[in-house]
Amino acid sequence: MKKNRIIILFTLILAIIAVLLILRNSKSTLKKELKDFAVTDTSTITKIFLVDKGNRSVLLTKSLPGHWMVNGKFIGKPEIIKTLLETMLKLQVREPVPNAARNNILKRLSTLSTKVEIYQKVYRINIFGLKLFPHEKLTKTYYVGDNTQDLCGTYMLIENSSEPFIVWIPGFNGFLTMRYTPKEEDWRDATIFNLPFSKVKSVTVKFPTTPDSSYTINHIGERDFSLISLVNNKQIMDVDTLRVLEYLSSFRSLKYEALLNDIGADFKDSITRMTPFHIVTLTDINGKTTTIKTFHKKPMTETPEMNFPLNMTYDTSSDPERMYALINDDKDFVLIQFYVFDRILRTINFFIK
Repeated sequence: MKKNRIIILFTLILAIIAVLLILRNSKSTLKKELKDFAVTDTSTITKIFLVDKGNRSVLLTKSLPGHWMVNGKFIGKPEIIKTLLETMLKLQVREPVPNAARNNILKRLSTLSTKVEIYQKVYRINIFGLKLFPHEKLTKTYYVGDNTQDLCGTYMLIENSSEPFIVWIPGFNGFLTMRYTPKEEDWRDATIFNLPFSKVKSVTVKFPTTPDSSYTINHIGERDFSLISLVNNKQIMDVDTLRVLEYLSSFRSLKYEALLNDIGADFKDSITRMTPFHIVTLTDINGKTTTIKTFHKKPMTETPEMNFPLNMTYDTSSDPERMYALINDDKDFVLIQFYVFDRILRTINFFIK
């Protein structure tokens, strides 16, 4: 009899639990997996693949903690990738799409969205703090559409679901579509030169239109170097040491302003067929070289409001603020600023006492 009572009591408890689960599920018609956009631990993300309906795509791959590659070819822009990871962590569903708008939003997502695939490092055994057999796994796939009318929400849809949601980041006033851009150039680091003084082996600067200004600086020791004039290949002896040391320390964090690879081919060819303004080649202690070729850019149209300082002169045939440039073995056409690059475009006379 006592044994039967225990069985009856146990059965009753199970029945109560079952009823509670049924009631809980009935209160929410939306399954968790249909609205689970956020990644709770972004440190485990190994790859992010973005592709839009125009077949533009970007693969972001983590090479080291905090270091990402773009399509396996370029270093990723740290601040942009950090923003994306923070977005993936903080995503929350604001509300389901109203039934009246549901079909229209699904149609827009099918034609205008960006597909997002997230891969993470997971473990085949992960129990009680024991983690064994790590591997990479596709853990989340969803579609990012355009913004809501109030500009504070973004339409998103989990793959294999027919329930779109309005997703946001609480406290952030804006939409999230642009954070998932599939354009390669948006993710590329804009750095051209970023070499510390101790890693510089040599610098060669050529002025094709004024060759007597061209030179090579060879970095021999900590405060030991040679300055060679390229017009006669002779070493200059009367050198301002501090200026040379300052110059060799100037190749840190030099970035282009804009990538112009999508500019018209005819326009690009018309610029790059001209004689370069400067050709700068930096060689590091491992023998790796980085070269930039600069070209004049036509100036902006002058207006009465443009009041240049009276003690400065400008070449009226070229823009006094910006130049075009070829980098990465002439594969990339970019816009750069004199303000940023002037410090490495010195003539040989700058170093002579």
